[in-house]
Amino acid sequence: MKVLLINGSPREKGCTYTALSEVAKTLNEEGIETEIFHIGSKPVQSCTSCYKCSDGSRRCVIDDKVNEILKNADKIDGIIVGSPVHYAAASGAITAFLGRLFFASAGAFAYKPGASVVSARRAGTTAALDQLNKFFPINAMPIVPSQYWNMVHGSAPEDVKKDAEGMQTMRTLARNIAWMLKSFEASKKAGVPLPKKEAQRERTNFIRQ
Repeated sequence: MKVLLINGSPREKGCTYTALSEVAKTLNEEGIETEIFHIGSKPVQSCTSCYKCSDGSRRCVIDDKVNEILKNADKIDGIIVGSPVHYAAASGAITAFLGRLFFASAGAFAYKPGASVVSARRAGTTAALDQLNKFFPINAMPIVPSQYWNMVHGSAPEDVKKDAEGMQTMRTLARNIAWMLKSFEASKKAGVPLPKKEAQRERTNFIRQ
């Protein structure tokens, strides 16, 4: 089993990476394979609503790191998204990245556990978490809890490592994800089917003639 940890910070080895690394370390101790994927520091194009990905190809017409994840989607069993807090929100780069990733995924991540992690100097964390967590349920992904909000505090990696509660929250999150993945695997072996989908998805507009 493998969990992909997406680092949405422009700094590859900064505070967000420090938090994700604590999660990855604990997941590895639980026998779960991990990969920390840095989206980079270059600008990330947001979705242009071209709908070319609607053919189910699991490929975005904007050929960047989004497609690197999409081509390996079947090998990913869970996703953790990390972001710094910018103006009490997740980074613009990670929201643009996730919008395209999930829109072009053709349901590849459905029923796979998801979680968010944010880092901040001081405040804005819960607003950023709320923003990121909205990506999961709309894609049929169960959100994994921890013992507190998944946040760490500090202006530098050394500060984050001193945030004892934050680091413990990261470890608890990892153990909860590992437990959920193992539970899903056990249910699969026991023959428990995935939830039944209705043949046609209803889309109701709020304005009617």
